[in-house]
Amino acid sequence: MRVGIDRVGAVTPPRGGGSDAVPRVGSSVRRLAVAAVLAVLAGCGDPLPQVQGDLAFVGVNVIPMTEPGVPLVVENRTVVVTGRRIASMHPAEEVDVAEGTEVVEAEGMYLVPGLAEMHGHLPGPRTVQSDARNLLFLYIANGVTTVRGMQGERSQLGLRARIARGQSLGPRLFVGSPSMSGGRVTTPEQGEQLVREYDQRGYDLVKMHEGLALDVFDAVAATANEVGLPFGGHVPDAVGLRHALASGQVSIDHLDNHIEALVPDDQLPTGGAGLFGVGDLLDRVDMDLLPQLVEDTRAAGAWAVPTMVLWETVFFGDRSAAELRAARPEVRYMPPETVEQWERVVDERVAAAEPEANRRVAELRRQVLRALHEGGVPIVMGTDSPQIFSVPGFSLHHEMALWVEVGMTPYEVLEAGTRRVAEYFDALDDFGTIEIGRRADLLLLTANPIDDVANVARRGGVMVNGDWWSEERIQERLAGIAQFYGN
Repeated sequence: MRVGIDRVGAVTPPRGGGSDAVPRVGSSVRRLAVAAVLAVLAGCGDPLPQVQGDLAFVGVNVIPMTEPGVPLVVENRTVVVTGRRIASMHPAEEVDVAEGTEVVEAEGMYLVPGLAEMHGHLPGPRTVQSDARNLLFLYIANGVTTVRGMQGERSQLGLRARIARGQSLGPRLFVGSPSMSGGRVTTPEQGEQLVREYDQRGYDLVKMHEGLALDVFDAVAATANEVGLPFGGHVPDAVGLRHALASGQVSIDHLDNHIEALVPDDQLPTGGAGLFGVGDLLDRVDMDLLPQLVEDTRAAGAWAVPTMVLWETVFFGDRSAAELRAARPEVRYMPPETVEQWERVVDERVAAAEPEANRRVAELRRQVLRALHEGGVPIVMGTDSPQIFSVPGFSLHHEMALWVEVGMTPYEVLEAGTRRVAEYFDALDDFGTIEIGRRADLLLLTANPIDDVANVARRGGVMVNGDWWSEERIQERLAGIAQFYGN
């Protein structure tokens, strides 16, 4: 007797049978007859129903990320991918994989949705093609299958399309516009014109940056809201966090302007503190303002993209470039001239730093992040990579570890890099969870990340857009990149 498989791999009941399939005899005879039939079937090795697709993960434990806050693990499944989508999921003992389907033996491993980098930077037209390919692969090598590019330009729109068509290897891209900074956008009319232009060209976001005058910011915000194009990123000092929230800014990146928002208005310096001036505000901070700031953020529906590690490493850290290089061996996958530039910047800033003020700023930022999380503000993962010692993909592991230190559970951290990202894009029906019909953007791990977020680095392989990269294949490619850069 065979059991059928429907078009998405769900087991269908056998045809026929029913109560009339067994002769109407006494109960003892009937039980003996049934037992005999079962024995014959067992002896014949009646085959299990078969599932068919391009690739099947067999025996894998699935962390579907479908239940907010609930660390669910569905054990011992066969997950089948067809094309670029998840086609079926069954208990592994109930199905066999049809001939012609590639099999990944994943017993004892864990399957999670691909991760996202929500504040990344993408290669531009002046980037050497080999460097661009390497950069995109670093994301994939770490299971980052979605990147929101911040500070874009026109060539990235073509790159987004080529990746979507499967013509180029890379994570799925959401492309932010060129930067709306005070240095290049100086009038409300110019701001309005650029937003309409970016909307027509197909950018996914208006990237806000520093230096915008209040009237220019308001024109950009009003136009973006009118055309339905989200805007997010930095908060200009002349605007302030609360005004940005009230204007509909969709994401506040880097916890920008949060410390200033904890200082009473009459104690703020004229013109704003700037990035390196926040240490001078520490003695004016009123922590009683924090609960209302959290509530304002939550009520506004704004998302936080904290980029904590970069800020602690570069702007408010005390480690030298040599110490950072020793702690971040992944820099061997970056162009040497880039790493040398990073080293110069770090050493210059450490030499000019005030260690105690930096320590206090870093700790205050952690307090703010903890309050945002506990207050229900939606938070998504971002690291500003590639940036100073923030290597694409690898930087997420450092960020995740810090978030656990702040007080989040490993599952909450995973949510911020998977399902919450899909919520941000209003695309839960497309990606961010492991369900039938979702994108085949998947990360296979050899240990349970719910037990320890460090296990996210213990990969068995990555699937991006339906393309499977075993860990062996990933390591071969990474070794080639390191060799290409002379490392």
